[in-house]
Amino acid sequence: MLKIDNLHARLEEEPERVILKGLSLEVPAGEVHAIMGPNGSGKSTLSYVLAGRDGYDVTEGSATLDGQDLLDMDPDARAAAGLFLAFQYPVEIPGVGNMTFLRTALNAQRKARGEPELSAAEVLKLVRAEAAKLEISADMLRRGVNVGFSGGEKKRNEILQMAVLQPRFCLMDETDSGLDVDAMKLVASGVNALRSPDRAFLVITHYQRLLDHIRPDVVHILADGRIVKTGGPELALQVENEGYAGILGKAA
Repeated sequence: MLKIDNLHARLEEEPERVILKGLSLEVPAGEVHAIMGPNGSGKSTLSYVLAGRDGYDVTEGSATLDGQDLLDMDPDARAAAGLFLAFQYPVEIPGVGNMTFLRTALNAQRKARGEPELSAAEVLKLVRAEAAKLEISADMLRRGVNVGFSGGEKKRNEILQMAVLQPRFCLMDETDSGLDVDAMKLVASGVNALRSPDRAFLVITHYQRLLDHIRPDVVHILADGRIVKTGGPELALQVENEGYAGILGKAA
């Protein structure tokens, strides 16, 4: 599904600062992969480059989703192709209601795929059903996107967007950041409900605790812009016990 080969990327404003230095990774359909690594290793940069965020310059390598060249697409085309990015710090969009945002995003993607748009009533029924699973109130659906939301509410709102849009590939950038235990369990249950044979996840996290609830098939350690070690779920436990210094020392 997602295939990254020898990816190099740097900051556009600081071209001497190369962040990704030959990263290669493959995530098949139906699998959940986790990426862990110390601060500054390139985890968030990888998510931004895949999603098409401005400010990054890819100098070498490739990234494809279902055989389509992601790096040659605009961000909206990547979303229509099935890529979803859950941000570490979800942004607020004042003046744009949650329901309006969800209906517009869903129908824009359906239109891009040549599918018929859903009516306002159909979208409302769908959103209400998914929101109930995530304990998102009717008041939250009426408010501006993430405006006045707590950190946990913002993360649940992103899982709601994911549930409504049904992306093929879900990229989650430190979704557990700032969550208490109860909120993390609720977010994880929403993610687990979306696991399916034709969907894949790449979960970027610092901590084992999220992976206790979203159990990955494969864990990768990212350091200095490259994948330096790959293993099963036990690798995350090894990080918890030994820290990155112990893992990276053995990898070297």
